[in-house]
Amino acid sequence: MTDSLRTASAGWSLSRRRLRDGRTGALVPVLACLTALVGLTAWTKAGAAGGPAHIEVGVGRVFLPYADKERTAAFFTITNTGGSDDQLLSVTSPALDDAMLNRHERAGQGADTMGTATSVGLPAGSRLIMTPSTVDVMATVKIRWKEGDAVPFVLHFRRSGPVDAVAFVVRPGS
Repeated sequence: MTDSLRTASAGWSLSRRRLRDGRTGALVPVLACLTALVGLTAWTKAGAAGGPAHIEVGVGRVFLPYADKERTAAFFTITNTGGSDDQLLSVTSPALDDAMLNRHERAGQGADTMGTATSVGLPAGSRLIMTPSTVDVMATVKIRWKEGDAVPFVLHFRRSGPVDAVAFVVRPGS
């Protein structure tokens, strides 16, 4: 060691004041963390932190294609009874060639617009009732259906994952 380092280290000594200052310096962050932990635990126990999304899909209906058309629309009632928001991302079915989410919106003066939706939001505690004038699932059928047939669907959600559902074939307008 050089003489300057020896002199600097030789002047340092452990004193009561240094111990007290060190203890106080360490105690402040520890108490802050404990206070935050106790507060978050109480918030969670009281139910204020919310819970995960919980999705329920009711029995759906799918329109019977008419006039030798292959396109149709399906409708479901979806309820989020959980404490967190979720999003419907897509819909699939082994009975369909393809399916996409569609959103209908008022364009003003009695006109409506229709477009593909990348997702549909489901806030916590809400219910989405799909109708021909709000949101629906546009689909291309693989085989011919008859009224009353049950068609299996899988609805894919961002947080809840896939949910199995069934829709029964009905005539449009019924």
